[in-house]
Amino acid sequence: MTDVEGPAYVPGHGLLKGRTAVITAAAGAGIGGATARRFLEEGARVLISDAHARRLKEYEGELAAEFEGVAALACDVTDEAQVQALFDAAQRLHGRLDIVVNNAGLGGTSDLVDMTDEQWSRVLDVTLNGTFRCTRAVLRAMRESGGGGVIVNNASVVGWRAQAGQAHYAAAKAGVMALTRCAAMEAAEYGVRVNAVSPSLAMHPHLVKVTSPELLEELTEREAFGRYAEPWEVANVIVFLASGYSSYMTGEVVSVSSQHA
Repeated sequence: MTDVEGPAYVPGHGLLKGRTAVITAAAGAGIGGATARRFLEEGARVLISDAHARRLKEYEGELAAEFEGVAALACDVTDEAQVQALFDAAQRLHGRLDIVVNNAGLGGTSDLVDMTDEQWSRVLDVTLNGTFRCTRAVLRAMRESGGGGVIVNNASVVGWRAQAGQAHYAAAKAGVMALTRCAAMEAAEYGVRVNAVSPSLAMHPHLVKVTSPELLEELTEREAFGRYAEPWEVANVIVFLASGYSSYMTGEVVSVSSQHA
């Protein structure tokens, strides 16, 4: 896709030492998986979740071979009972929740004129409604535990910028941005911060499967650095938002992009 050399991997600095975190859609090589690894490198204890139980188990084993403090529980964020079970398990496991990363999302490409109700509803249910369900569950848990905590949502630049074939995904991600801002205002009274990242193009195997080579090439050409982001580069910004370095930030959507202005 590109011959532009990427950056050197940044080592951990203990920014999340002693913290507990739940990360959704964290099985494998995408942003969620990279975030789980980065959190562990920064000293957190992590409960990873994904709708794909087999891949989740495999990734749990991979991480557990390198780090302590890893657990996993399958969860479909479109199922309220499974969402509640996930956060109940996190509290039983760790006693409290410090950080939640709402990474679960579903994309796809379809022109609006040909899009079915099912295509529209499925993307909205996973990407926006799933983020709502998880945010609601963790806010209740954080409030009941006495307050304090951080939520980081995964949005997208298409929530701001038009892209053909992405009406459902763009609407869902714009909704995630609005949800982030409103939840932050409500949660501030009990010390919970809610922010989001908005990546442009982070390459991972699932994206390659659902996007044509021509579109990937076009999207890469829009990036000022002439390359796509590595998932861990997005994860680094999530670490920042989850850490004390962003203690005065809430309700913000941080663009993780090198797209031309």
